[in-house]
Amino acid sequence: MISFDGVRKTYRIDGVRKVVLEDLTMSLPAGRNIAILGHNGAGKSTLMRLIAGAELPDEGRIHRSARVSWPLGFSGGFGGDMTGIENARFVARMYGEDSERIIAFVEEFSELGPSMRVPIRTYSSGMKARLAFGISMAIDFDYYLIDEVTAVGDTRFKKKCEEVFSSKLKHAKVLMTSHSTGAIRKMCESGCVLHQGKMRYFDDIEKAIELHDDNQTHAP
Repeated sequence: MISFDGVRKTYRIDGVRKVVLEDLTMSLPAGRNIAILGHNGAGKSTLMRLIAGAELPDEGRIHRSARVSWPLGFSGGFGGDMTGIENARFVARMYGEDSERIIAFVEEFSELGPSMRVPIRTYSSGMKARLAFGISMAIDFDYYLIDEVTAVGDTRFKKKCEEVFSSKLKHAKVLMTSHSTGAIRKMCESGCVLHQGKMRYFDDIEKAIELHDDNQTHAP
């Protein structure tokens, strides 16, 4: 289960304070695939990073009684001067995993070849995404966070990503954001709607989509 206890998160942009979450207290039910819906700029990606622990709230706490991934494809926590192998080893140790097993999986999955042995500051964005996705798939999580990305790379590699991810979802759940309601309906049965610093949970994904669409229609 993932729960929020008085969570507040804001940003200051060009001198204006933007509220992402305002005093959120809520528990997300376990065992559900949950979509996070909201208009552009509502703070969906920020919420994902908060859930992952990649960012901290201004106030309050987020409790996780399950193993939660970082957003798939997110490489913001990698050390640029470290090699792909060194980053994989560092993440493995953080999660108490066998380093050599993780490295072997990531090398085979990512297909980065000799680039695994050079600093990732030399990587293209696509190479970083392959590394991040590979490390995500090397570790078993209870929840996988999806921020639009469910696969990376060319058509062949995307198929490879989708196949390994599908195998993970036999034993795990997802929290996802997407602009595609088709993808949301396919993967999620429940939804949260993030709007003007407030978040509401719906056990029925169709009710969440209905409120989201209404918010879009009446947006200022």
